[in-house]
Formats: sequence, C-alpha cells, structure tokens
Amino acid sequence: MRYCVVIPTYNNATTIAQIVSRTLRYTSDIIVVNDGSTDQTINNLSIFKEQIHLISYPINRGKGYAISKGFDKAEALGYTHAITLDSDGQHYPEDIHLFITAAEKHPDAMLVGYRCPVENVPPKNTFANKFGNFWFTVQTARQNVDTQCGYRLYPLQKMHGLRPTTSRYEAELELLVRIAWRDYPIYSVPIRVYYPPIEQRISHFRPGIDFLRISILNTLLTLSAIVYGYPSMFFYHYRLSRQS
Repeated sequence: MRYCVVIPTYNNATTIAQIVSRTLRYTSDIIVVNDGSTDQTINNLSIFKEQIHLISYPINRGKGYAISKGFDKAEALGYTHAITLDSDGQHYPEDIHLFITAAEKHPDAMLVGYRCPVENVPPKNTFANKFGNFWFTVQTARQNVDTQCGYRLYPLQKMHGLRPTTSRYEAELELLVRIAWRDYPIYSVPIRVYYPPIEQRISHFRPGIDFLRISILNTLLTLSAIVYGYPSMFFYHYRLSRQS
C-alpha cells in the first residue's frame, strides 16, 4: 500500500504553510491542490515546491473538484490510498498515523474521521452533522457518526476511478454515499479537531447556497437510492459473498 495526503486549499494563506510543514514531519507524499486562491496562498506554498506535488489553476472550482484533481494525480503517481486533509487548521496532521494504522487492518475500507467532542463547536456544525447523518442512513441503511468530516482515507485502488459528480462541499457526502452503495466497508477513526475563536475562523461555506446544494443532493440521492443504491448494495454484497 502506498499512501499520500491530498490537501485542497482555497484562500488559506494564514494557515497553509504551517499545515504543510506539520504534514511533512510525517510524510513526504503530499499533493496540494490550489483551488484558484486569490490571496497569498500560492506564494506561501512556493517554499515547499521541491517537497510537494502542487496542482494549481486560476479559477475557484470548489472542494469537490479539487479533491478529484488530487485523486487523479495520486493515481497517476501510483498511490493506492489518499488521506484528505483540510488546510484551514481544524485538522491535526499529527493524526495521520491513526488512519494509516486503521488502513493496515482494513486495506479495502473507507475511513472517515470522527471528530471527538470538543469545546467551541459551532451550533451550525452540530446541526449539519446530525442532518447529514440522518440522510446518510436513509440513503444507505448504514450509520456513521460523522458524515461531514473531511479528514478521510480513500482506498483509491478499490474505488476504480470513482469521482464525485458534484464540485463543491456536497461532493464529500456524495462520495461517501456512492462508496456505501458499492458495499465497501466504512469505519470511523476518532480524531482531534480545533475550532478557533469565532473571530479567527476561516470558512468558505456559504450557508444559503451551499446548504441548498446539499439539500438538492440529498433529494437526488434519496431517489437514486430507491432505483439504484439499494439494488447495487444487494448486488455487490451478493457478488462478494459468492467470491468468499
């Protein structure tokens, strides 16, 4: 198994350098996707140009698009697993080893970070997670304690080129559901999370339009679950049981 860390970033000039620096303490296999940043993000990444793989394009396309580009690069470089790590400082690069340890036990599994209870959790985050968890169960007949966490490990070799069709924040939910429809195992990995004081928080989530996107996606996924998702899970489960 070959692991890499994919870091999508958009206008995270104040945090990107320290996130990359901390990640380099644990691995040199890093792919950073600069998703059309207009601040000093790309300049702050220049000091790492000999240490990381950098993808950059001039127009912001969304987190889902950035993750897809990162996965494409990872597969081209021969990596079998990709850990996605946010660049806003909420995720701890020091927890990378938790995913690798879990993947060694479950090499074909999707691993999703479970943000352990902490102080200063924004109320909107709590609501969004409960909302996402509920619809994930409806769409897959599975339960997951933190469907909104972006700190994940994807089994690229097992996914066979699976990419989200959506391009922004809703893409991570889409991927999780579609992976469940393929009847892949999904496990939670307890991780730490840092929520800075309100005045220091960096978020590009637009509550109105992005929540609307997620709601539309949930509607489509729920309808698709009836005609495709549940039959697919049955088919994959049946095929795997025959192979074993």
